[in-house]
Amino acid sequence: MKKHKTNSFKFFGLIVFFILVLVNDANSKMIDNPITIIGIISIGLLFTSIVASKFFKKYALFTIVFYVLSLSYYIYLRVYIDDINVYLQQEKEIKIILTIPFFLLILGWFFQQWKWMKTLESKKTKAELSLLKNQINPHFFFNTLNNLYGLTVEKSDDAPNVVLKLSDMMRYTIYMAKEDFVSLKDEVDYLKNYIELHKIRYQKKVDIQFTYSNLSDYQIAPLLYIIALENAFKHGAEKLTENAYIHIHISTNDGVILFEIENNFEKPRSKQDFGIGLDNLKQRLQLLYPKKHQLIIESTNSVYKFVLKLEAK
Repeated sequence: MKKHKTNSFKFFGLIVFFILVLVNDANSKMIDNPITIIGIISIGLLFTSIVASKFFKKYALFTIVFYVLSLSYYIYLRVYIDDINVYLQQEKEIKIILTIPFFLLILGWFFQQWKWMKTLESKKTKAELSLLKNQINPHFFFNTLNNLYGLTVEKSDDAPNVVLKLSDMMRYTIYMAKEDFVSLKDEVDYLKNYIELHKIRYQKKVDIQFTYSNLSDYQIAPLLYIIALENAFKHGAEKLTENAYIHIHISTNDGVILFEIENNFEKPRSKQDFGIGLDNLKQRLQLLYPKKHQLIIESTNSVYKFVLKLEAK
């Protein structure tokens, strides 16, 4: 009441006005008393102007002009002609005409609120996606830069190749990842560069197989697969001293994109091992592919398998 004192007084005034209209109508012996009709319409419009003031102002002129004309015709039939039979012949039509604009205002206001809520929801979703993208894989670039420094000190022939691939990855992350969707081919190229950089780092043999086909016509949200691939290296190849493998396969069929990755590891993984990575991915999938994705994660006998099915957009 204290916070909205002005509106509180307005509502109180409307209640008093409404009571006076009802009392007048009860004491009147006239059918469809013009004072009652005009009073009720005025109360409805005033109530709308208080509850949805900005919306009402947009259509106030049109509404007032409409009611001036329609009420003038109503008063002409009901008072000026003063023939109840003539009025009763058009009673239903007149009441419909007088009622429809008020309900249109109410429906219009609810539709505006619905659009506003949808806009807020969309902005919230985009903000969440932006935050989740920014959480992806930042330490990889720092580790690669450290490795690059070591290669340059050693004057290794691999240094220029590392610079080129890291540059391509950074360009993709900074520019392409801002898009809602990218081509599946670009996403595969990003994964290939990531794999090649890791191959240069390792001094041991790792069986890495990456197979894919029919990618050109499909679109996908960027940076969805990198978390699973990063985990395969982090928890598998980097910890195993021998016989490490990572097998990746991407296939497409009838609008469905299937991504599979399998790797072996030394010790059973715990949920804590993933950090924010897997949770990040699950949140993005819920936001981008609600009810249009299937995520399967299996870990048995030192073999970890990650399967993600997406309905392409």
